Amino acid sequence: MPFVRFIPLAASIAAALIALPGLPAPWAWVLLAAGITFSCVGLYDLRQPLHSVRRNYPIVGRLRWFFEEIRPGLRQYLFEDDHEETPFSRSQRSLVYARAKNEVSDRAFGTLVDVYENGYEFIAHSTRPVPVADPAGFRIKIGGAACRQPYSASIFNISAMSFGALSANAIRALNKGAKLGGFAHDTGEGSISPYHREHGGDLIWEIGSGYFGCRDEQGAFDPERFAEQAADPQVRMIELKISQGAKPGKGGILPAEKVTPEIAATRGIPMGRDCISPPGHSAFSTPIELLQFIARLRDLSQGKPVGFKLCVGQPWEFMAIVKAMLKTGILPDYIVVDGAEGGTGAAPLEFTDHLGMPLRESLLFVHNTLVGAGLRQKIKIGAAGKIVSAFDIATVMALGADWTNAGRGFMFAIGCIQSLSCHTNLCPTGVATQDPMRQRALVVSDKAARVYNFHRNTLLALSEMIAAAGLDHPGRLGPHHLVRRVSLTEIRLFSQLHIFLEDGELLSGASDRDFYSAAWRLARADSFQIAI
Repeated sequence: MPFVRFIPLAASIAAALIALPGLPAPWAWVLLAAGITFSCVGLYDLRQPLHSVRRNYPIVGRLRWFFEEIRPGLRQYLFEDDHEETPFSRSQRSLVYARAKNEVSDRAFGTLVDVYENGYEFIAHSTRPVPVADPAGFRIKIGGAACRQPYSASIFNISAMSFGALSANAIRALNKGAKLGGFAHDTGEGSISPYHREHGGDLIWEIGSGYFGCRDEQGAFDPERFAEQAADPQVRMIELKISQGAKPGKGGILPAEKVTPEIAATRGIPMGRDCISPPGHSAFSTPIELLQFIARLRDLSQGKPVGFKLCVGQPWEFMAIVKAMLKTGILPDYIVVDGAEGGTGAAPLEFTDHLGMPLRESLLFVHNTLVGAGLRQKIKIGAAGKIVSAFDIATVMALGADWTNAGRGFMFAIGCIQSLSCHTNLCPTGVATQDPMRQRALVVSDKAARVYNFHRNTLLALSEMIAAAGLDHPGRLGPHHLVRRVSLTEIRLFSQLHIFLEDGELLSGASDRDFYSAAWRLARADSFQIAI
């Protein structure tokens, strides 16, 4: 029956015709209006050139877009498995919500995880557990020999998320929560907004390739503007963003129509022009120049800790930076490893799914390279990438991290429901939007308390977990504490699964680690190009 698809249109026309004799009865007016409306819609669908489905199925073909629109919500609330990560599972989100609200996050009747499934991981506990340590002591000192203002940082901080990507109220809540909890809030590359300053929480000022907040009119780095901002006591560390996990190696454009007066003032950019964040930096082009720039930033900031963040790509390029450290004697105070698991920013599918190295591999590579070059004890390492639980923190610290950053975890703490609409300006909870009406829904005082609670309760859970393993500080975790199932009948320690270099191994020339020794030979201090 080839004409069945036209039944809705025919019914609409028929309804309009049936209504005419019944006028002026109220039901007739209603039926007439509905019939005429749907008839016009159907006739338009037949003639429009853009959508084949609507041409073949007038009126009813529109249901396709309706169901596509509501599919994420239906899936999340009705059909999603508790442990299906898209990108965060319901179990992960529920854990954050509970800890942010100071609710009980314990689970009854045993684990819902299949402990015999390949990839299952756990921490080996001790028969001699120790008393639970005070999480307030879970801090590390960041700052090397050249640093004059070292920073005592929590091992769990807020990852880089810019004002512009997040709303003003979201920034306020995050920073107030950081102030209450005594941990750090990374500004993201969008620079320091008035909302970052409002509550006085410790800031890590991230500087990207656009040099927002410290640029001249041409978009180049401006040392005077940088020094002025860096002198603020609220700024505790400087972070140079080389690349990010959400879209490594790609810049961005904020169209002129989206550049509000607030964003323009915060970033130091003019109104009425596209805001361009280039893929690469203009202040340096070689590993040596990168380190010289870091030394310059440290000097201009009066000796505050300066490091860089990257999502690891070509391994010899990071090794080239390490070789430049050895050649120049200039060391960053820290390195933040961002995993390719992504982040809050929108990115092309190919970048999200197929570019960049995942966090664990990246972290292990950076840790091993610094160990092999004899520099690990002089440089701290932070890790960022889908960290929401105490076990997530424990895992990356066992693999070499000194501290961790979380972005989306803290977004959940302030109300994010993973609607996946961050880039649309239609965030339903007011977290990732610049719409003043939508962000009114986010009450700063309430959400700041949740940020504080999430941080405190997560570290308390970590303290209890490592105490069961016989440890009094997460910095004592090592790969021998973590276990992974590799088959139905076999489990292995992380120390057995991964390669760990010996101190100075790369310098001796005697390394037999195929990957590391080969990549090390390809690296050169004076260029990011492969050594020939």
